[in-house]
Amino acid sequence: MSDPLPSRRSFLRTAAAAILAPSLSSVAAEGSGKLIAYVGTYTSPLKNMRSTQVDLPPGNGRGIHLFEMDRSTGKFSPIGVHEMGTSPSCLALNPARTHLYSGNETERQGDDESGSVSAFKIDPATGELKPLNSVRSGGKGPAHLTVHPNGKFVLVANYFGGSIAVLPIQADGSLGEATDVKKDSGTVGPTKATNAAPGSFAFSGHDQTHAHMIEADPSGKWVLHVDLGLDQIFVWKFDAEKGKLTPADTPFVSLPPGDGPRHFAFHPNGKWLYSIQEEGSTVVLFDFDPQNGRLTARQTISSLPPGYAGSNFCSEILVSADGKFVYAGNRLHDSIGIFTVGADGTLTYVTEEWTHGDYPRSFTFDPSGTFLHCCNQRADHIATFKVDKASGKLTFTGQYTPVGNPSQIVFHALGGKSSDKLLGQ
Repeated sequence: MSDPLPSRRSFLRTAAAAILAPSLSSVAAEGSGKLIAYVGTYTSPLKNMRSTQVDLPPGNGRGIHLFEMDRSTGKFSPIGVHEMGTSPSCLALNPARTHLYSGNETERQGDDESGSVSAFKIDPATGELKPLNSVRSGGKGPAHLTVHPNGKFVLVANYFGGSIAVLPIQADGSLGEATDVKKDSGTVGPTKATNAAPGSFAFSGHDQTHAHMIEADPSGKWVLHVDLGLDQIFVWKFDAEKGKLTPADTPFVSLPPGDGPRHFAFHPNGKWLYSIQEEGSTVVLFDFDPQNGRLTARQTISSLPPGYAGSNFCSEILVSADGKFVYAGNRLHDSIGIFTVGADGTLTYVTEEWTHGDYPRSFTFDPSGTFLHCCNQRADHIATFKVDKASGKLTFTGQYTPVGNPSQIVFHALGGKSSDKLLGQ
């Protein structure tokens, strides 16, 4: 699919020129090159766009928003927008940092009502996005995607389609049609979560199958995905040459009925996995065996502070780069729960930080781990926090960045060193 709005390119070229101007911010010692933040959003369909809403209200975003981050203060400065009316809500960069991929949650392609995934080439000097193509995502409403560690495939989870797909990355960075598509099946869990807080009416995805996240383990040998409606985490053995998925010897693990696994995060050691449950408001620690892909649950802890009652929907979960802290997002409570990681991987609740906005859909660290940026979806802004690396606690910087319905942030350093880690995928 070609660029849906060719006339918008001139705007982005002009806006991106601002990146080349001398920066007013200092560059921290741990990084080099100007740091670009790509922000995915929920949007309303634009004129002449072949886009259909998929069970989502019209959004306030304009597409993929581009910002430059001041490494010393964490402040975001707008430098352009790649306008899309298809709700590019999930983003991922390839390991080489040459291309960006977006899952377009409201677009439908073809008679099968599949959603789409778009490929963009990143201008190495400006960070501008050049559209390459779009392909079918293998199901309706792609809500999450990642790039396999070998850089040859995009993995996508389709929320409304209850399916996952493997998309090959071509030599020029564009995408080919899926090499594999798997559709979830099984018994949908109850509408009442086993571990919900007292008085909770939290109900979201127990009406059908809902694939909500997909990611390879650090070795790339295994691919894991969650289905919120089935209350299960699936494990697949991945053929890194053919892009094919086969069930692991233990093909899935079940969470408590109705709790609704949403996202997960690996510890840097690759042997612990933390899963956050959207309706149950819990974090579960799993031991992960990288030899056979088996998951074994070992701890369950609430994402909420002691004594909380009422409804809550969990969202994001992150592990700090040093492996010492876990951060869990709570929507309606509008907080980020902060936990310490023990020597055996178990979590201890420390405190929570108000997100300074409504409905934190996701949050991520900048490459240095100095700042955490929170996408407050319904508040139409990103709130920035300073991270205390000794205690794990967050302090609001006072900085709000206005963005309509922000969903996800990924960072890219222009001309940066290889030590500049990519976070937020």
